[in-house]
Amino acid sequence: MATLPPASAASDSAEPSGLPAALAAYVMWGFLPLYLLLVTTVPPFEFVSWRIIWTLPFCLLIVALRRQFPALKAALTNRRTLLALFASALLIAINWFVYIWAIMQNQVYAASLGYYLNPLLNVLLGTLLLGERLSRLQWLAVAIAATAVALLAIGALTTLWISLSLAFSFGLYGIVRKQVPVGSLPGLTIESAILLLPASGIAMWYAGSAAGSAFGTDAFLSAVIAFSGVVTAVPLLLFAIAAKRMKYSTLGFIQYLAPTIVFILGLTVFGEELKPAQLGSFVLIWIAVAIFMGDLWAKSRRAAQPA
Repeated sequence: MATLPPASAASDSAEPSGLPAALAAYVMWGFLPLYLLLVTTVPPFEFVSWRIIWTLPFCLLIVALRRQFPALKAALTNRRTLLALFASALLIAINWFVYIWAIMQNQVYAASLGYYLNPLLNVLLGTLLLGERLSRLQWLAVAIAATAVALLAIGALTTLWISLSLAFSFGLYGIVRKQVPVGSLPGLTIESAILLLPASGIAMWYAGSAAGSAFGTDAFLSAVIAFSGVVTAVPLLLFAIAAKRMKYSTLGFIQYLAPTIVFILGLTVFGEELKPAQLGSFVLIWIAVAIFMGDLWAKSRRAAQPA
């Protein structure tokens, strides 16, 4: 992994163009538990399989509208790119299953903690593997956020595997996609195609079981399941765009938006109890975000001033 190329100098100048995509992706992911409330009767494995099955045609439709079939063909004929997309497909499939299982099992805070951990992992990957550098203030923000996450973890040792699985699977997914020379849409299309065969096998297994398939028995539930293609593809495409255009460490801190929304949903919609340690961690994390983003804003102001 040490042979990964350093981030290009152009990433800083392109950073603002990736911000809207990052914000939109993380807001959508933050409110995803509300969508999952509609499919709680569907087993997690089956729902993930349908999610993959319906993502592929949606991606192909957008590829056709944007006339990106040449880019899709180029990626499919590049052995190195294809191998990397096999890895990213496996990582995102693990992430989907663990997250959906956690929400359906009312482990909302464990899922939220996973995405609080993930930005710290992104910072680590960005500095160690991509040659990115953090200022002293940014390292202070990392230290405060690490303290906050440690406080959250103290009371969640039995479910920490959920949090760690989510953090590492999505962190590594982002780093792989940042290095693969393929556009966000062709990349997601190929990932969905790679996962289509096992997803179809899982869906067929459930269809042949005593309980039967969740899809096709109820019109509303079937429509909600089919909509998972849109719910899956749109934020992932936005994330892939942001990952290409932004410093990975900066992208990691913006990610705190999604778990904060999930955390609030856990309090308001899912009715989970908020303990004092959790409230303290929540405050510390937002202090860290304020320090990190404030430092970035000050640097951008200085860079905009004439010499």
